This record gives sequence, C-alpha cells and structure tokens, in this order.
Amino acid sequence: MFDQVAAGYDRTNTVLSMGNDRLWRAATTRAIAPRPGQRILDLAAGTGASSVALTQRGATVVAADFSPGMIAEGRRRHSGIRNLSFVQADATDLPFDDAEFDTVTMSFGLRNVNDPKKALRELLRVTKPGGRLVVCEFSHPPSAVFNGLYRFYNDRVLPVVAKSMSSNAEAYDYLNESIRDWPDQGTLSGWIRQAGWTDVAHRNLSMGIVALHRAVKPR
Repeated sequence: MFDQVAAGYDRTNTVLSMGNDRLWRAATTRAIAPRPGQRILDLAAGTGASSVALTQRGATVVAADFSPGMIAEGRRRHSGIRNLSFVQADATDLPFDDAEFDTVTMSFGLRNVNDPKKALRELLRVTKPGGRLVVCEFSHPPSAVFNGLYRFYNDRVLPVVAKSMSSNAEAYDYLNESIRDWPDQGTLSGWIRQAGWTDVAHRNLSMGIVALHRAVKPR
C-alpha cells in the first residue's frame, strides 16, 4: 500500500493536514535537536522529508522504512546528500547493532507496526545509554468538542480529498482507521515506559491531533 502512494505521499499529506505536517516536522526536529557528530535513526522515514531536516543540522542520519517503494523514492530525491543513507528495515527486527545511535525518532509510523511495543524495545536496543527517543504520532484531542470536529473531518472530508489527490484512496481509508483505533497520549506514554525508557514526557501539537513523545535510555 505504501509502495503505491510513495510518489505523491508528501504532497497528499500536506494537503490533507492543511499544511500542519510541516509544523509537526519542525517541532519534531526541534525536539531531536540534532548536532554535528551525532548518528540518528529516523525510522518510518518514508521518502526522507523528516530525515533531510536532521541532516541540515550536521547529523548523520539513517532513514529506515519497511516500504521498498518509499526507500526507492527517497533515494531518488535525496541521492546528493552525503550524510543521509536509506535502509529498508522492519521496526520489530532492526538490522543495526546495539547502542548504535545517539537519538532514534519515528514520525507517524509507530501505529503502522504490527507490534509497536516490540518496536519500542528495538529502538531502545539500538540507542546508546543516555540517548534519546522522539516519537511524533497522531493522537486524540482532549477537548470533546474539538475531537468531534476532528472525527467529522477524518470520516467525511478526508476520504473525499484523498480520492481526488491520491493514486490509492483506500490507503487513506486505512489512515483514518489507524488514527481512530490508536491509543491516546497517556497509553502510549505507558508503553514507552514499559519498553524500558525513562524521563517519558509528551506535549500536544495542534490541540492534540498529534502528540510529541520524548524519552531517554537509562545510563
């Protein structure tokens, strides 16, 4: 499914999110705070839009994704960036050594993993002691009124727009379902703690449509 939408994926996301995807990406980059000399894993990187922002701060970034179509599109677009590499990878069985990365991050991909709790443990394994986790993921607005408006948009408006924009509108039906069924901010924070991370915290973006989760691997 993701292979089929790779070419137009970023453009469609910008339209469906009404441009908020760029704000969310910028907030995630600030939370990661990449620095020269750091090695960062950007998991579920898609075509590498989030990864490029990290390389611009001097970090060496591995953009990993389960979809070979996304990886191929990312390599085509960003082949000239020296400190960026693309790797096809399963989040539940990462092809990296223990304690390989200073920071690991995952944006809008954790809910697509068959076993997200196992993925959080794998991310812990490949992170250096004292290293950081940053997860940006769709969530649930705490305001009942705003959440109702958000659900109306996802149920009624998003499918119509997706059919006019995407080569695979069914993929965006899945998007709506995966957002609706995903746990709230507190539950995901609990999963992160259970995986072994410490100093777990989150803050809402766009009134809770998205939540930015942060944590640290114990030293």
